[in-house]
Amino acid sequence: MLKKGEVDAASSSRLYDMEANDPLQQLVDRSGLSDADLRQISQLMAALGRLRDAEERLSEASLKYMKLNPSDMRALHYLIVSANRGVIATPGAIAAQLQISTASTTKLLDRLERAGHVTRKPHPSDRRALAIAITPETHEAAMQTVGRQHARRFLAAARLTPAERDVVMRFLDDMAEEISVDKDAWT
Repeated sequence: MLKKGEVDAASSSRLYDMEANDPLQQLVDRSGLSDADLRQISQLMAALGRLRDAEERLSEASLKYMKLNPSDMRALHYLIVSANRGVIATPGAIAAQLQISTASTTKLLDRLERAGHVTRKPHPSDRRALAIAITPETHEAAMQTVGRQHARRFLAAARLTPAERDVVMRFLDDMAEEISVDKDAWT
């Protein structure tokens, strides 16, 4: 039985079918591809769509559970990784990681500190900086919920052979390159 918001694989495949999306081949010349190739490529695109949908559902559930917005969650993730690596996180490093202004970072940290998610302390070696740390309670809650769900990705990757992982990485990198925003196309 499908959960709310989920689409069965057949419906998802039809949504990504190139014949339905580009019947006149204005976007993609498919003349060199067989019907079997077209079906398989459409199935691959549908699989990517299902992955994107699953990631969106996970993100929404995480945000709802933690009662945070996306920037807050990204900041907490950065703080967890920094702590795991023994790196002292600073407001400037958070701003750079999230690609937000220092003013936005201050508001974000104020919000997270009020909610009991982070602490701010003097930096141990730089008098001008602050050291930002995630609280143990928030770290544990994030690891047992969001972290546990995200770790399942590792398990899916571990089930692949090294050669399969190479193919998937090449495909995903190529896909990322193909869909990166061409600023000239949007002006």
